Amino acid sequence: MLKKSMRYFSKTEIALWCSSVLLIVASFAIFDRSNYLTLIASLIGVTSLIYNAKGNPFGQFLMIVFSMLYGIISYSFSYYGEMITYLGMTMPMAVFALISWLKNPYQGNQAEVRVNVLSRIEYLMMGAAAFAVTILFYFVLDYFDTANLMPSTLSVTTSFLAVYLTFRRSQYFALAYAANDLVLIILWALASCADLRYISVVVCFLAFFVNDMYGYINWKKMKIRQSGGE
Repeated sequence: MLKKSMRYFSKTEIALWCSSVLLIVASFAIFDRSNYLTLIASLIGVTSLIYNAKGNPFGQFLMIVFSMLYGIISYSFSYYGEMITYLGMTMPMAVFALISWLKNPYQGNQAEVRVNVLSRIEYLMMGAAAFAVTILFYFVLDYFDTANLMPSTLSVTTSFLAVYLTFRRSQYFALAYAANDLVLIILWALASCADLRYISVVVCFLAFFVNDMYGYINWKKMKIRQSGGE
């Protein structure tokens, strides 16, 4: 199993995953040392990203698990926007994305999804939907007295774009997730001002950001290869 994984992932991907895991574990040991749910969620999340970067549907399965755990963590700091977003949107969309990726393998290879190219019309429709979701969730989150309302609302917007692009198998899904990571870094940095344990969550999303940027680069290469380019 281990040898098979070593052959499947490149040296860069193995180094990226190992360094991300070490960073997450170290930050947990320094700043938290009690909330093991955060540690487990972070390790599952960063593992899902390395599989997603390869276009492997298993990454979407891990994202379903991560979304459930992250929703619980968000509830603990009254980040209701994050809780609602991940439990009510990211997790269900990860299920649909898993089905979509399994149904669209590249040349029959179930370990690699076929990269899709969206039309301009679809991008415009996605933008309009994202705007509507942003306005709706602003008032919903305000009603529930969500902590740090503006960045919480922006997180919903970037999450919506990310899950939609993931479902549609667009290479830009990783960029949308990277944008979401930046918003979450801000959110949990604010939370860590009240409780230093949440610094480990900040570090988690820093690792996520690096992994998502790598995912975007790798999907660009996948798209070129799948289209017959060099």
